[in-house]
Amino acid sequence: MQYDVFNGDADGLCALLQLRLAEPVDSILVTGVKRDIELLQRVNAQAGDSVTVLDISLRKNRTALDRLLLQGASVFYVDHHQSGDIPQHPHLTTRINTDSNICTSLLVDEYLNGQYRAWAVVAAFGDNLRDSATQAAQNLSLSAEQLKTLQRLGICINYNGYGSCVADLHFSPAALYHACLPYPSPFEFMREQPLIYEQLITGYEEDMAQALTIKADYQTARVAVYSLPDEAWARRVGGVFSNELANQYPDRAHAVLNVTMQGDYQVSVRAPLTNNTGADTLCSAFASGGGRKSAAGINHLPFDQLPNFINAFAQHYS
Repeated sequence: MQYDVFNGDADGLCALLQLRLAEPVDSILVTGVKRDIELLQRVNAQAGDSVTVLDISLRKNRTALDRLLLQGASVFYVDHHQSGDIPQHPHLTTRINTDSNICTSLLVDEYLNGQYRAWAVVAAFGDNLRDSATQAAQNLSLSAEQLKTLQRLGICINYNGYGSCVADLHFSPAALYHACLPYPSPFEFMREQPLIYEQLITGYEEDMAQALTIKADYQTARVAVYSLPDEAWARRVGGVFSNELANQYPDRAHAVLNVTMQGDYQVSVRAPLTNNTGADTLCSAFASGGGRKSAAGINHLPFDQLPNFINAFAQHYS
């Protein structure tokens, strides 16, 4: 049995697309919203089974990974988040790189020797790695307009992954993956699935228009904190709104807060683009926090810990 475990954002989805376009296989999909990262807990693979894991932190999934290896499963793990100590095991193969300019889909692109690079470019744009995406696209002979189209698709697929639950999303990550899978090129997908593409574009533009009316709750020259209302559109837009703020104010770090169904805050943090590091360290100091150097988050921050977070955030990027 093959299990494919992937983060529900653009990077995880496009990483799996590349792999399964190159190596088609029937598999059990395990995924969820962007912040649903402890996905290996759902897998109960045994000896003879194979598990592919994409774009979720090994550190956050270490206990489940050890269990799967002990049960005899073979695991292929590709990621760019905090890993902690990587276990050495004959049934574990890893391609992990936490550099702030890399994403999981670019690691898969390297593994596949650029076979489906346009999808990797989509993912890099979705992760707000504009320079990395543009560099990866250099040998694709794309026009400026085509490159812009891939950027827009990446942003919209990434946007679709955010929410407190799958019901918040326009499409479940698994459904969107299946919709994309028949198409070796993202341009084919956009041409052959115009209704899906237009729904993503329209949803993104409408939600972002509302987010851009929100003013910062706390702001200095170095950092800014924004609180979004407790509504589905706000939960969908939190991550891409954070990226947009980072692009607009590259010298400033940003934190965007969403109220969760559990009655606390979900926090999205973006490091300044001019100092693209430290977000993972900051967020990991809080329970349920983690991520990567340039972009990280806290899944559950109690309301009464918000002043502590703002203080730590301001000090971290002072």
